[in-house]
Amino acid sequence: MAREVKATLSAWTCQDVADWLTQEGFSEYSDLLCRQHKIDGPTLLALSEDDLKQPPIKMTVLGDIKRLMSKINKLRIQDPDFEVGVFSNGLDVMQMLQKSQKSQSLTAIPSKTGALDEIDGVSSSTSHSQLARRRSQPRYQTSFSQDLSIKSRSLDTELWKTFLSFVYVFAVFLLTAFVMVIVHDRVPDMQKYPPLPDIFLDNMPYVPWAFAACELTGVILVCMWCGTLFFHKHRFILLRRMFSLMGTVYLLRCITMLITSLSVPGRHLHCVGKGVHFRWNHTLRYGDMWSRVQRTFEIWKGLGMTLQGVKSCGDYMFSGHTVIITTLNFFITEYTPSDSCYYLHLASWVLNIFGIFFILAAHEHYSIDVFIAFYLTSRLFMYYHTLANNRSLMQQDARRTRIWFPMFSFFESHCDGAVPNEYEWPQLTWPKLLKNFLPGEKWVVNHEEIKVTNDTKEKEKVKKT
Repeated sequence: MAREVKATLSAWTCQDVADWLTQEGFSEYSDLLCRQHKIDGPTLLALSEDDLKQPPIKMTVLGDIKRLMSKINKLRIQDPDFEVGVFSNGLDVMQMLQKSQKSQSLTAIPSKTGALDEIDGVSSSTSHSQLARRRSQPRYQTSFSQDLSIKSRSLDTELWKTFLSFVYVFAVFLLTAFVMVIVHDRVPDMQKYPPLPDIFLDNMPYVPWAFAACELTGVILVCMWCGTLFFHKHRFILLRRMFSLMGTVYLLRCITMLITSLSVPGRHLHCVGKGVHFRWNHTLRYGDMWSRVQRTFEIWKGLGMTLQGVKSCGDYMFSGHTVIITTLNFFITEYTPSDSCYYLHLASWVLNIFGIFFILAAHEHYSIDVFIAFYLTSRLFMYYHTLANNRSLMQQDARRTRIWFPMFSFFESHCDGAVPNEYEWPQLTWPKLLKNFLPGEKWVVNHEEIKVTNDTKEKEKVKKT
């Protein structure tokens, strides 16, 4: 009779693995794996299906390979010390797990006695409702992949960081408005520098109402995003990410606008430099600093929208309107479930695409302005979330991330994984909000005590609403 093996896989020796193989019915492989190749507990966790098939192990019976990998997957779930990315031998454990999961599916067949036999992790004790729910999942999504999905174990609201991100984007928007005033003075004379050749603009007639339609699509996307934020459980983390990303992209836009001044993309635009600005059939001069400050406030107050009466020239490289609608689209589709919100995602993408088309149809930007804006915004969004959702896999790059992306390291310091799409009816009571700013205090909200611990504070106060 085989002896009991240790409960923690990290403590398993080669003999423990051999005993486990014998208990699970793989005794013919114990000599190959444990004596010839020195497979102990941690190494057993790192094995992939390719390792078993390829030299030097080179198992030849496909059924044994599948069954052994299924047993190893069960060990990974049960072992308390197993975490994705714990191995330091250069092996991409997450990629290995995904390959292993894709090669397996959850199925069950009735036995002669009418019970469900165990195949690939589905035991005879599994209820019919659980089995139906598992079968309704795609073949590559097993319960193992769900258990090992890298969800954040620390989702601190950190309202003070959200407030700092708002101050950041607020300051960047003010700077953008001031830069728009500066670049207006540098607009090249249309008589001397006509619009540049553009494949799309040269073949697309000017549509006067198109730019207003673009801004209307942006307003609709804002409403959709506000609805998502209202019900999302982690709304303040989402706001923090949106403010930091949008502020960074607009800061980059300020630099590109200052570096190069392009000629106006359409002859319908009445743009004159040297401190002259046309607005509502009036000629305004803002060559002195005070006039520039006033004009900056006008642009900022109107959010740079023509629907608010804002007219500007020179801010072409790259399109700010494209940045806004693309950012909103990506945040809406990222933080709403793809299965139950399919039509919401479809509407978001349609509005994004039509908004870009309306910008070009209005001849307000060159095609390259819109393309660069969409590319930079989408890539930065994806790169930011790739880092945020896989922090446990990138610890070796933590120092480089802090150097090149200090804002990301600051805002995401307490988020070590993906933010789940969880929803709730918001209870925006002041004590619940203030507890994030005043750690160590004790609050009573609706007769329910809320306590935030802080080791550095010994004194506790009780405040009632």
